[in-house]
Amino acid sequence: MNSPATPPSPRSWEAAEAACEVIELLEVLWERGRDAAQVTPVSSSQLRVLYSLERQDGINLRALGEILGSSAPSVSRLCDRLQALGFVERAPSPVSRRELMLHLTTRGETYLSELRARREEVLRSLIETMPRSSRTALLKGLSAFRDSVEGTALVRRTDRTDRTA
Repeated sequence: MNSPATPPSPRSWEAAEAACEVIELLEVLWERGRDAAQVTPVSSSQLRVLYSLERQDGINLRALGEILGSSAPSVSRLCDRLQALGFVERAPSPVSRRELMLHLTTRGETYLSELRARREEVLRSLIETMPRSSRTALLKGLSAFRDSVEGTALVRRTDRTDRTA
């Protein structure tokens, strides 16, 4: 990563702009798919909750709020709606009677799996229209981007853990 004193290169700006455009296009694709099939009963905020619980099963509302950058009452309302859909369950914590642990239900897991399958099919059909060399470059670039994000996220989690220890 660049240090604060080093300005980003013009190529970095171009890549960031292109990534933003792709994200916006994907959002339109997902919305279009939701309208056509009407199979997405959750909002984008609720979907973030499901993804978070999938990665960190058994976390509490406070921890989920930190991940989402939201207040406890907002997170609680999101979880209420997801629980009503049968996607999330709350269970007493074995550590503290005052705390509830959040879990993705089998129905929630199935929903995410089916959602990913639909999205992958849309992406696969679009990517197949690209020239082979472009598909190879896309895979290489996206893999490097994912590795960078995961490396940065790991550093942030480690920093947070070090501060609380």
